[in-house]
Amino acid sequence: MNKLLSLLLTALMSLFILPPAHAATRTITDMAGRTVVIPDNVDKVICSGPGCLRYLTYLQGQNLIVGVDSIEKRLNKFDSRPYAMANPQFKELPLFGEFRGHDNPELIISLEQQPQVIFKTYKDMGYDPDELQAKTGIPVVCLSYSSLAAQRQKIYDSLELMGKIINKSERAEKVCNFMEENINDLEKRTANIPESERKTCYVGGIAKKGPHGFQSTEPAYPPFRFVHAKNVACPPKGDGKPLQHANVAKEQIVAWNPEILFMDISTCQLGEEASAITSLKKDPAYQSLDAVINGQVYTVLPYNWYSRNYGSIIADAFYVGKVLYPEKFTDIDPKAKADEIYSFMVGKPVFNAMDNAFKEKAFEKLELK
Repeated sequence: MNKLLSLLLTALMSLFILPPAHAATRTITDMAGRTVVIPDNVDKVICSGPGCLRYLTYLQGQNLIVGVDSIEKRLNKFDSRPYAMANPQFKELPLFGEFRGHDNPELIISLEQQPQVIFKTYKDMGYDPDELQAKTGIPVVCLSYSSLAAQRQKIYDSLELMGKIINKSERAEKVCNFMEENINDLEKRTANIPESERKTCYVGGIAKKGPHGFQSTEPAYPPFRFVHAKNVACPPKGDGKPLQHANVAKEQIVAWNPEILFMDISTCQLGEEASAITSLKKDPAYQSLDAVINGQVYTVLPYNWYSRNYGSIIADAFYVGKVLYPEKFTDIDPKAKADEIYSFMVGKPVFNAMDNAFKEKAFEKLELK
């Protein structure tokens, strides 16, 4: 009986929030190829799925948000989402569902301020976008969240689509140009380094739906690709698209024996005994690595935190470049560069706030003794 009443309530409320027949609308095609009718003027939205609210923050559309998912309400000891750190007000907004796209139609239609559009990343994660649209009567627009190295155009297209919908097209263009200009800068600085001078590298401790240890890596790690570094975990060309995430056998890492190691500080979430840093300090196999013996282990900002942190990825690339080829980055202070990136992309310099959340600091040589 309760379930029946709930369904009836949902259906009735959907009728009341449909736009009036005379309201001006337009038709768009979203990143999933779906045709969606939306209001001409959109000034109230919600963002569902990993990275979706990050996109809106990049476009300076924070004031349009009328509700958030559960990850924005959490009070975590660890956090590395620059967009959220720059916008603490997100925690005070009404809840519309669980994180990773597990939306609650009843909560959405009971929001005091009704969203005119629901933006959704990862359409196959959580609530189906067509079903969500049918149950709420609110247009659902799917966006793509992709690799900054391998599928950058999908990111740009998503930002441009969101910008078009919320009247932020000029800002969307600026954000895309900003990312592209920084990536081009990185590539130009390192493009002509002879093959014989390129050091082999490995990055461990990459988060993936939670923290992981040293064997967790990214074969297509963008900071390595942007500075033409030799990522030992990247398969040779011709093996298809590079993997987005991998757990590598310890024996394989030892066999690769990279000259330089980078450690994603998100691994600190695992605690003193389980983190990748502890593994490097205590595991005899890792102790045999040349990079450990020679003190060539460095820390980088979290790559993933509710999906990929694009600003942090670019900041990490400048630090990686400075470590590998210091003569090419003499004008770069990596921490200042990170805050320059954050100031543009999320509106505030949040490097120190993010860095202070972790026991190990980013952009430093890791002391293993």
